[in-house]
Amino acid sequence: MKEFVSMNLYLEDMFWSCRQSIFAEMKKKFSQVESAAEEPRVLCIIQDTTNSKTVNERVTLNLPASTPLKRLFEDVASKVGYVNGTFDLVWGNGDNITDTTPIDQNSDKTILDAGFEPGKKNFLHLTDKDGEQPHIMPEESGTTDDSAQERFIGPLPREGSVGCTNDYVSQSYSYSSVLSKSETGYVGLVNQAMTCYLNSLLQTLFMTPEFRNALYKWEFEESEEDPVTSIPYQLQRLFVLLQTSKKRAIETTDVTRSFGWDSSEAWQQHDVQELCRVMFDALEQKWKQTEQADLINQLYQGKLKDYVRCLECGYEGWRIDTYLDIPLVIRPYGSNQAFASVEEALHAFIQPEILDGPNQYFCERCKKKCDARKGLRFLHFPYLLTLQLKRFDFDYTTMHRIKLNDRMTFPEELDMSVFIDVEDEKSPQTESCTDSGAENEGSCHSDQMSNDFSNDDGVDEGICLESNSAAERISKASSEKSSLLYELFSVMVHSGSAAGGHYYACIKSFSDDQWYSFNDQHVSKITQEDIKKTYGGSSGSRGYYSSAFASSTNAYMLIYRLKDSTRNAKFLEAHEYPEHIKQLVQKERELEEQEKRQREIERNTCKIKLFCMHPTKQIMMENKLEVHKDRTLKEAVEIAYKLMDLEEAVPLDCCRLVKYDEFHDYLERSYEGEEDTPMGLLLGGVKSTYMFDLLLETRRPDQIFQCYKPGEVMVKVHVVDLKTESVAPPISVRAYLNQTVSEFKQLISKATHLPAETMRVVLERCYNDLRLLNVSSKTLKAEGFFRSNKVFIESSESLDRHVAYTDSHLWKLLDRHANTIRLYVSLPEQSPGSQFRRAVYQKSSGDSGNLDEACERVKGPVGNMKSVEAILEESTEKLKSLSLQQQQEGDNGDSSKSTEASDFENIESPLNEIDSSASAENRELENQIQISDPENLQSEERSDSDVNNDRSTSSVDSDILSSSHSSDTLCNVDNAPLPLANGLDSHSITSSRRSKANQGKKETWDTAEEDSGTDSEYDESGKSRGEAQYMYFKSEPYTADEGSGEGQKWLMVHVDKRITLSAFKQHLEPFVGVPSSHFKVFRVYASNQEFESVRLNETLSSFSDDNKITIRLGRALKKGEYRVKVYQLLVNEPEPCKFLLDAVFAKGMTVRQSKEELLPQLREQCGLDLTIDRFRLRKKTWKNPGTVFLDYHIYEEDINISSNWEVFLEILDGIEKMKSMSQLAVLSRRWRPSEMKLDSFQEVVLESSSVEELKEKLSEISGIPLENIEFAKGRGTFPCDISILEIHQDLDWNPKVSTLNVWPLYICDDGAVIFYRDKTEELMELTDEQRNELMKKESSRLQKTGHRVTYSPRKEKALKIYLDGAPNKDLTQD
Repeated sequence: MKEFVSMNLYLEDMFWSCRQSIFAEMKKKFSQVESAAEEPRVLCIIQDTTNSKTVNERVTLNLPASTPLKRLFEDVASKVGYVNGTFDLVWGNGDNITDTTPIDQNSDKTILDAGFEPGKKNFLHLTDKDGEQPHIMPEESGTTDDSAQERFIGPLPREGSVGCTNDYVSQSYSYSSVLSKSETGYVGLVNQAMTCYLNSLLQTLFMTPEFRNALYKWEFEESEEDPVTSIPYQLQRLFVLLQTSKKRAIETTDVTRSFGWDSSEAWQQHDVQELCRVMFDALEQKWKQTEQADLINQLYQGKLKDYVRCLECGYEGWRIDTYLDIPLVIRPYGSNQAFASVEEALHAFIQPEILDGPNQYFCERCKKKCDARKGLRFLHFPYLLTLQLKRFDFDYTTMHRIKLNDRMTFPEELDMSVFIDVEDEKSPQTESCTDSGAENEGSCHSDQMSNDFSNDDGVDEGICLESNSAAERISKASSEKSSLLYELFSVMVHSGSAAGGHYYACIKSFSDDQWYSFNDQHVSKITQEDIKKTYGGSSGSRGYYSSAFASSTNAYMLIYRLKDSTRNAKFLEAHEYPEHIKQLVQKERELEEQEKRQREIERNTCKIKLFCMHPTKQIMMENKLEVHKDRTLKEAVEIAYKLMDLEEAVPLDCCRLVKYDEFHDYLERSYEGEEDTPMGLLLGGVKSTYMFDLLLETRRPDQIFQCYKPGEVMVKVHVVDLKTESVAPPISVRAYLNQTVSEFKQLISKATHLPAETMRVVLERCYNDLRLLNVSSKTLKAEGFFRSNKVFIESSESLDRHVAYTDSHLWKLLDRHANTIRLYVSLPEQSPGSQFRRAVYQKSSGDSGNLDEACERVKGPVGNMKSVEAILEESTEKLKSLSLQQQQEGDNGDSSKSTEASDFENIESPLNEIDSSASAENRELENQIQISDPENLQSEERSDSDVNNDRSTSSVDSDILSSSHSSDTLCNVDNAPLPLANGLDSHSITSSRRSKANQGKKETWDTAEEDSGTDSEYDESGKSRGEAQYMYFKSEPYTADEGSGEGQKWLMVHVDKRITLSAFKQHLEPFVGVPSSHFKVFRVYASNQEFESVRLNETLSSFSDDNKITIRLGRALKKGEYRVKVYQLLVNEPEPCKFLLDAVFAKGMTVRQSKEELLPQLREQCGLDLTIDRFRLRKKTWKNPGTVFLDYHIYEEDINISSNWEVFLEILDGIEKMKSMSQLAVLSRRWRPSEMKLDSFQEVVLESSSVEELKEKLSEISGIPLENIEFAKGRGTFPCDISILEIHQDLDWNPKVSTLNVWPLYICDDGAVIFYRDKTEELMELTDEQRNELMKKESSRLQKTGHRVTYSPRKEKALKIYLDGAPNKDLTQD
């Protein structure tokens, strides 16, 4: 009992002890969990840089901060599918990370101790270890599930084009699957674009031991042939690479180049069976007189007999044909049922048919037509049997090519002995008559023909198809049966439709009897079940529509090999290779290793933008610096020095590389004392893109480099001289944002040697934002300084310092500097002519002395016109005298102004010299000038029209152009100093490059519209608007580049872009030679398109530096006027729309008045001598004629008119029939089906929209009885062209409507096209030759007229292999 109690106590103690220990362990676990929850997390982002395919893929890990580095590597390896220990991790592009040393995988440190930062993104790069690519983790055996197989058996998704595959296959994408050679050990082929059909055939040939071994035995003689064009040699190279390469996939470009194909062939998809034929033919040609001369025939060629036997006398005529493949029909002609299997299709192939009735055969022995039996018999089967499943057919209902997706099974082993002798000895009366299905499509080649009765004595290889007795025949068949058993080893699969798709191959390896899917660059294992999926069809019953709903992925070509142990070969082992193949293998291995080393170099090469200001040419040069990450900074400078070609410009020791921000033009830092530092460390590692650039900085030998420290800002300082009104080129100064304005002035003072006490500093923060820095204690950061800044300084004792900043001379000068742009103006070819003389005469007519003075000042002696240079010179002299006079008078008492300061008050133009004393009334005479030489002006207008003819656009196009060109602001990249007027240099102009303001203003061409206010060149008081507020204008002669027009005169104009177009034109008057109202301004764009600028009250704010302007003579638009393009409508011409001229229509003008104004212009410019009642104007919408304008219609009241307006001018055959807007004018055209032709257009004017009236009119002009009239509305753009092969059935003839303005006609406006015909007229019957000829003519006609050609399937380019390596340029081949 005691023992029992003690035992209980012992058990109780154990229980409590265990319980206590369990509680303690649980408490420990809970505390760990609690601490883990409180522990900070580290976000790691790993980028795999070992392969170009994975460089954009990132793996993200969120780990506790206490995670050891060993665990980090394990987690990364598990994520990416690499073997742990075969890769390195290095720091990526995090903040201030420059260490490229691999992280120690064996360290016991935590990731927190190793430098990882919690709460931030820690970027890592996964790189090769010791130059070797990471090893891929072997996949588990269980991965061959259905989903994995499904991923590889089907066609892979493709990017952009048919035949291209995507490496990232599906949601079940394996990260490691894209990195290197397939785990199967086989190498894929890269799809060039649409060469999947080629890849499938090449892989099949490679996996055929007999073909590969025979190809290896052939030796290439380089002395006899170019290796590039040798097809067998390139195939040999490809097979060696497929067998030995470590790559995942290799290119086929060398093979296709040997075919003579260019890059365009890669975008042509062809039939794999067709390629097989063509390639075999090419190989036979190349192998002539070699050991392999008969290789194709030995492996792939079979023989059959094509016979016809008379059923009356037994006489048989036959011929022997050879074949390389057997085409098997999927569905018999006219049948709704497809063959169930390949065996069934083979039986149908050799099933004879009875020739009877009209198809009787003429028997040579009976000397008459008799019933006969026609069929095929196989005489010999090849060693490699190729079966083509004819899945592509032609549907005569839809007249389109289709693909038959019906299910057709095929066995893994095929016994062909049953197809040797199927001749039936039945009587003719019981012979079944079926469709032979023996459409060989050229696969059989005639070998011989015999008309004698024969028992096939010529059968090869002892296979006899005829015998004297059934017993012998059965015995023979039994003996042959074992030798005619074939095993399937290649299935070429097509996925898609008849229009296009994708090919891939399922191939069984004879080495291990394993099936593989060769899908371009992807190779994977598959099973027999996957092969069955290529049978095609659907799970339902086989019916007529089964093909339409079946899978589009199915077998297209089958290749079987004869099972014969004496002939079945194995692949050659490496030691069995011929010597030339061993050498080729070694050569290819060396090339691959060299490529690998080159890729390694590329992977470790830093590529960054490099800039350099050439020390002598003073132009900024740009290039790409490529330097290995282990090269030092000193070595990189030498590379950059040679790259920029500075050997003759500056010594090497006067160059250095600095960190540079090209966008802000900012020097970030220099690298003092780091000449021996590797570039990879300086640049922060090898990256695809860098957030900064490098600048190769140069100095003179007597200079020293300035030290650029991180955190400094760059300031370009321009010194302003008020006396000369000049702005000097910039001096670079570096400052700190925490410096005060006072300290900044001291810094500038040291750099410019100007006193800081009187210095004024102006910061240009953005366009037209000029801020005076007048608070000495404010920091530069508070004033708005950034990385790169621009300031203007002025330090003088002038009184201008005491004037309010916005009223000061400094502000005016800087304001002008910021708004001045440089324009190139092309002047008319003629010198200032009689029109300008007439203008001067009228202005000065009140005083003959004034006239003499004017002629003397402007033109000199009568008849001797001054050149532009002379006018400029005289203008300058006059201005000097005026300025001198104002100085003497002490104007404004400002002695600090230079002799040219008067430009602010006086317009600097020779025209104003003449007009300076003229009153406002005299200036108004310009608007009333009579042209003394109208011929000259007309000729200029004609040339203007010719230009417009070349560049004329529709109203729609013009609207688009207007919106896209109206407010562009281009950049001037020319920073070279250029002396300008008043001492300004090019830097005083370029501030407008960054102009963003005023871009919203829109310029409209070709009209001066009311909503723009008064568009007259003068305001209501008659005072020139240019005088109201003077804007800077300076011009000088300019010599344009070659090709700008011989004898063309150019001006280089510097002008304030706030000047109005009106004032700008007035400044140009003396150089053009006519008043501003008699010339037009055209802006020239980069494409050399010209658009007229007509809004006189708008500024030049949309112009920018170096824009080009063309001046053309001709009357400019006035208020309420519109420039109109007039086109001639020629309804029965091949091109019905012909540009005539530009005209000006005004608001309130009637159509008749505009026609009266057009008459003389049509006569002089177009040679059209018309009367006002012989033509009409009508609306033009694109190329469609629309509403007929009646003479009494008024523009802007009855007819909406706008800028870039276009109208049709139509010459009438008789009097105008359109008298009222209630009438409707349609264009009718008769279709004559019996003649297959269309008559010319005839206009029909209707009084209403009644269909009955239309038919009556058509009957009246054609003579067709009213009840036989059928009509249809034309489609598309005028003239609604349509092929005469389609018009009879494609148009909607005889619509069931009573009025024209309802659906489906909707004819509500003039100009609609109506086709009509006589419904009793029969359509002409055409032969095939006539139809083809007519189709060619119609296609050519419709393409020439630019109209839509009816859809036709894309013409497939013929598949050719060029034995000479390049195609002959045969113009007729296609």
